[in-house]
Amino acid sequence: MSGLIGEQAVVIGAGIGGLTAAAVLSEFFPRVIVLERDDLPSQAAPRAGVPQGKHALLAGGHEALKDLFPGFADDLAAAGAVPVNAGLDVRIEQPGNDPFPQRDLGLTTYAMSRPLLEHVVRLHALRRNAVRLRANCGAREIIATADGAAVQAVRCEDGDGNSETLVADLVVDASGRGAPTLAFLEARGHPLPQETSIGVDIRYATAVFAVPENAPTDWKGVLVFADPRINSRSAVLLPIEKGRWVLTLYAAHGDVPPSDAEGFMTFARQLRTPTIYNAIRDALLQGEIARFAFPGSVRRHFDRLQTFPRGLLPVADSICRFNPAFGQGMSVAAQEACLLRQLLRRPAAEGDPLAQLAPAFFSEIETVIATPWGAANIDFVYPQTRGERPPDFEHTMKFQTALTRLAAREPSIHKVMVEVRQLIKPLNVYKEPALVQRVTAEMEYI
Repeated sequence: MSGLIGEQAVVIGAGIGGLTAAAVLSEFFPRVIVLERDDLPSQAAPRAGVPQGKHALLAGGHEALKDLFPGFADDLAAAGAVPVNAGLDVRIEQPGNDPFPQRDLGLTTYAMSRPLLEHVVRLHALRRNAVRLRANCGAREIIATADGAAVQAVRCEDGDGNSETLVADLVVDASGRGAPTLAFLEARGHPLPQETSIGVDIRYATAVFAVPENAPTDWKGVLVFADPRINSRSAVLLPIEKGRWVLTLYAAHGDVPPSDAEGFMTFARQLRTPTIYNAIRDALLQGEIARFAFPGSVRRHFDRLQTFPRGLLPVADSICRFNPAFGQGMSVAAQEACLLRQLLRRPAAEGDPLAQLAPAFFSEIETVIATPWGAANIDFVYPQTRGERPPDFEHTMKFQTALTRLAAREPSIHKVMVEVRQLIKPLNVYKEPALVQRVTAEMEYI
């Protein structure tokens, strides 16, 4: 499909998914308009439409963004992002391993606030001459051709209520929940995609602290995993720019981390291990504590639809939303943009490239989604979790326990496990015969 394939593309949403998709599309359209309902700040600052505004990016997402944007890692560092050695600098505390061995696995990434990350991504995307960003301008409707078989425009509205219709050969829905795509399909009589859900009812609260002078020197970040036999309480503390920590407390199925300072500190003190509380008890809280709710992970199976409108492409959370506790969403969005570029650069087959794009994307996105969705299934460890539990779930959890035991003893297996968690390697590396044999033997001791 290499070369120009249309006159104008419209992208709905200026998050990581929308910005990366716009950058890719600039290679194939002379005009790419990004619509964003929020009033975007000129600097790295939170915005109203991003409730998960202080969460991290996995190493696989960093690699994807470096591939999409030359010089990206240098720009992150210059903006104040903190380099993190994924195996050495993060203390992981989980039942049976408090802490897990810290090792240099040769995997370095960066930690930063989402506003900083999004700001750097936005600057890179807008360096593409074709990309134009319209902030404070929301998409109101995707407009179909007369026969309903394709899209032809997007109606948008700015903050003053002024409406405009933008002609589009391609509309990319990176709106988050995918409401524009679903509304379009329903209005035109197209079938809606089947959905698979994992109802975990996560509640989380996020606070930012100034790193104190007496901060520990043997780690930069801490992950505390819950013991599901006791409760669902877990936490992630990571460094961000300007000498700060960002701490998110998680709980599920009716347990709610408080949003007041005293309650937040009490919750932190009641975590399974004291490491995080001991680190923050003398730290200065900066700003307010933000609290959010997440009903569950949802995967839409667009690949199962017999037909799909020409010129419409949902991406990122519009296709699959993940439990934010795993920190996967932005990384998956960036990896999807790399897949989109790969598809568009392929030599065109006979026929209409825009008619072929969505089916090809839906077919091949499994390579991107399979690993993070496999991690999302871990939420079935809680009996209250809604949805269809995988038939091999008990075996999978026993396999994971044995794998973790081996990884604690052997750096080479530890490295593979971290690379899978960081979306550097696919989940199916766990099926390699030599590894399966080692893990199966270890399972006999569990």
